[in-house]
Amino acid sequence: MPAPYRYLLVDDNPTDTLLAQEAFGEVCPACNLTCVQSGHEALELLKAGAVKPDVILLDINMPGMSGFEMLERLKKDSELRTIPVVMLSTSNAQSDISQAYSLHASSYLVKSAAFDTFLEQVEAFLRYWQANRVLADESTAGR
Repeated sequence: MPAPYRYLLVDDNPTDTLLAQEAFGEVCPACNLTCVQSGHEALELLKAGAVKPDVILLDINMPGMSGFEMLERLKKDSELRTIPVVMLSTSNAQSDISQAYSLHASSYLVKSAAFDTFLEQVEAFLRYWQANRVLADESTAGR
């Protein structure tokens, strides 16, 4: 039963990155989590084919290129636009959530500051994307 095991986390905060790595390691040791600190770095890896994530987790507030700017670039690129993008942010501002969806984010997840709660969020996130990947694979299997 294929499931998404490749994730790309784009987040400039080393503490948030470490927490995500710990959470993924605990919840899904078989998952491959690639972490980069900027939108520019992520786009370079994606365009070079160095990483092929099933889902991208994207922070909003980053220097150089915001998560919104990266999302916009991803969705304009014919080879990258189909990769699901989940905005992962501490912001619960309605304007940020609306902007993310208007730029075609697949989902918006507000990061919990408490590790136990964040662990539950990661577990729910992984269950959701693995279940939906399996459904997508099954629906295209007969084609």
